[in-house]
Amino acid sequence: MARIVISGTGVFTPPFSISNEELVHSFNTFVRNFNREHQDEIAAGTCQALAESSAEFIEKASGIKSRFVLDREGVLDPAIMCPRLPFRSVEERSIQCEISVAAAREAMERAGKNPEDLDAVIVSCSNTERPYPAIAVEVQDALGISGFAFDMNIACSSATFGIQTAVDSIFRGNARAILMVNPEICSGHLNFRDRDSHFIFGDVCTAVIVEREDYCRKKDVFEIIGTKLATKYSTNIYNRLGFLERTRPGQTSEKEKLFVQEGRKVFKEVVPLATEIIRNHLAEHDIAPSDLKRVWLHQANLNMNQLMCKKLLGVEITDGVTPTILDTYANTASAGSIICFHKNHEDLKEHDLGVICSFGAGYSVGNIIVRRIHLDT
Repeated sequence: MARIVISGTGVFTPPFSISNEELVHSFNTFVRNFNREHQDEIAAGTCQALAESSAEFIEKASGIKSRFVLDREGVLDPAIMCPRLPFRSVEERSIQCEISVAAAREAMERAGKNPEDLDAVIVSCSNTERPYPAIAVEVQDALGISGFAFDMNIACSSATFGIQTAVDSIFRGNARAILMVNPEICSGHLNFRDRDSHFIFGDVCTAVIVEREDYCRKKDVFEIIGTKLATKYSTNIYNRLGFLERTRPGQTSEKEKLFVQEGRKVFKEVVPLATEIIRNHLAEHDIAPSDLKRVWLHQANLNMNQLMCKKLLGVEITDGVTPTILDTYANTASAGSIICFHKNHEDLKEHDLGVICSFGAGYSVGNIIVRRIHLDT
């Protein structure tokens, strides 16, 4: 069986960025307005006053300094605090399709692939803007790709789960090359009125080409040595907005229809879980953590990744070994580790080893071990 490789990646970055200072100004204006409008209830003890935020708090809590979004105005308007994205008719391409195509074209160019060279499309992300038809089928149609396409979702681990799904399909002979895309419009499900989470997410789209070695046109690629997935049920990160909401009107709060998490519990439980899975996966392939030249971690929280690096590698986060894009992109759900990989791998030499790891709601953990190789094409 031919080796399976990652031959190309692509990233679509939205045109707008919001700094911590801008986000805090909007949030604090909302807080002051709320507290003023409810001052009588607050004084009577029937309503709780809201606390203000600060740029310093955000950076210390997360490592985030700014984030890219598809819309600035709606997010920064204290009366709206939600992105305002244009309505698309069924005759128009969806927003997720549009950004997927942009990321996909870069990945295809890097891999030297044309649409006719691809046999499948997987769109794997935290949320899709409709249940059906699948966004992946729309992307397939927009790019002119034959074969099959489908959507999948495992929250922040969607990309790594998507890579393993592509590997499995290629291994079984169902495809030669697959486009896997992660259109993450996280601003759409973020509660910008919640002090503990309003700063966490940004928007982006990433794309990965996974293919058979003997079908590959690119010389310098990454062999996928192994993949490992794990899930453990937890409601410490959740979103209850689903198609059954219309059957029980008024029973789910507006807050629960957006991103909700118990951050401290997630930190405490996910770090050891993900670290153990990475370590065990490496051991299965007789690889020591010290053998890794690069670790592309999920970009959720800088403090979380710092602790993981200490547990796994015994060192602090460094740009050379454990690159981060949190400061400018924020948490982009499943796309974070792929952005890191896309932007930080060209310097690796032949046979250098690395892991792409994601973790998040579910709980879910996905780990991909890769090795830089040079093909004689």
